[in-house]
Amino acid sequence: MTRRHQQIAEALRRAITDGSHPVGAALPSESELAAAHGVSRGTVRQALAALLAEGLIGSRQGARHIVLSTAPSQSFTELRSFAQWARSGGHTPGGLVLRSARGVADGEEAVLLQLQPGDAVLRVLRLRTLDGEPVLLERTVYAGWVADAVESLPADCESVTQALLESRGLVFAHGEHHIDALAAGTVDTRELRVRRGSPLLRVRRTTTTAEGRPVETSDDRYRPGSVVFTVRNSTQANPLARTTAGPAD
Repeated sequence: MTRRHQQIAEALRRAITDGSHPVGAALPSESELAAAHGVSRGTVRQALAALLAEGLIGSRQGARHIVLSTAPSQSFTELRSFAQWARSGGHTPGGLVLRSARGVADGEEAVLLQLQPGDAVLRVLRLRTLDGEPVLLERTVYAGWVADAVESLPADCESVTQALLESRGLVFAHGEHHIDALAAGTVDTRELRVRRGSPLLRVRRTTTTAEGRPVETSDDRYRPGSVVFTVRNSTQANPLARTTAGPAD
């Protein structure tokens, strides 16, 4: 059952997204929100904490919360799958395996997955969608020891991360991300519906278990204008965040 602070957070999230509280606007005070929703200020603080964590609002001591963004973000200090991130922002994620084949690790894959060159791996090409639109093409290489579990999942599995947790108790605990840009190739052009040579944002990631055992390494390519990575820094932290892209200026 949805708890009251979650309901209030969702109501505020919708109001921010639909423009009722635009970027730069101050939210009602905690007292005003508590009266409007018939709850305690403690419950309101819980709701506001969720929006703070998503990067939607900011907080200054002694001042009202200010709307910072209309798109929830994921801090990369917390490892989340694409599906988990999408749903946290009220979006509908989708996924479809386009190609899956067993093979052997090349030199770079062997290093990233802590294998020997020639060891077994599973290569998967997967298209990810956000609210029905293609946004991400994943070229993932799984270590051979997890290949059977991945192959047993349906082609349209929404979250491989969650499915492997539920079916095998496998926890994706640590991730390393390298971000750059490259031009769309033939496969990218077809699946992401972009022109050949269009600039794509690429995230190369390697994910490991809590014990440090590599599970996968992936080349993830995002369609232009679909996702934005935002850096918010302070004297206490410097997290990198991923958000859905807004309209161009």
